[in-house]
Amino acid sequence: MKKQLNTTLIYVLSISGLLCCCFGGLGFLLSGPAYLVARNRVKNATENPDDYEGNINAMNTAKTIALIILIINLLYFIYTIYFIFYSGYDEFLEKWNQAMEEVKKNA
Repeated sequence: MKKQLNTTLIYVLSISGLLCCCFGGLGFLLSGPAYLVARNRVKNATENPDDYEGNINAMNTAKTIALIILIINLLYFIYTIYFIFYSGYDEFLEKWNQAMEEVKKNA
């Protein structure tokens, strides 16, 4: 029985990670595993092509998207840590509350 190269899980985790980028870059907790799963499936499919069915190019595309979203999240996470470290947590919370009030006004 052949294993499927299904990209749905990778896309769902990656897009969820992109949406979680707004929360201080914590989307790397979702996009990181998506990239690792995609990388492992591509590696296994190239080593044993007879054991897998599906499009390897689609899995490579999903892996690339997961990697891009992972990099975006990591950069934003590093920026958030830097901002908290040099500005202080109180100022970070103040800016967060201002942004939330602005969202409530626009909604």
